[in-house]
Amino acid sequence: MASTVTSGSLVYERRVVEKVHKYHWPAVQLNVWMLIMLIASCTIIGVFAAFIQIQQALLLPTPWYFAYFITVAALAVSFIILLLWLIFQRRLLPSIVMIGGFILFVLWLVALIVISVQLWGPSGSVSSNCNLFVFNANPLGQSLNTLAWLEQRSICQSWQAVFAFGLVGSIFLLWIMIMAYQVFANDR
Repeated sequence: MASTVTSGSLVYERRVVEKVHKYHWPAVQLNVWMLIMLIASCTIIGVFAAFIQIQQALLLPTPWYFAYFITVAALAVSFIILLLWLIFQRRLLPSIVMIGGFILFVLWLVALIVISVQLWGPSGSVSSNCNLFVFNANPLGQSLNTLAWLEQRSICQSWQAVFAFGLVGSIFLLWIMIMAYQVFANDR
């Protein structure tokens, strides 16, 4: 067996230094955005869950857009949870926010258009039925008619709330895409 003897050896260590680029997000704006989107999403989930329960109690078929908007709102809540996780990991990238915001914006806008058609559509719209049968009446007293009218008024106002929160959600999803682009542009 042969052996090699060296009088001195140098060991070179090569280290790759990763430069982590940190983006500076406006904390107040991001927190306000998350709060408003959580409120809008949870309100829409709650209202349409109640509508599905009403449809089932009346033995009526459930329209597809009830489940669709519940799913879109749940995706928005999941997106916010993902953003919070990325913030805590210090890995929130503008590209993730822009892509996720755009996907949610398109889905949310489709739901808003469907709700608008149902609320103010050409014939038999929710708004015209509410104006005709609910808002023009004002029963008083402790009777079943008064209780039924109060429930109908609540349903009509819930439709109006869903549209309002759907519109706010669309605007805020557009806002988060603009904010993410500004963060990206400012840190270049």
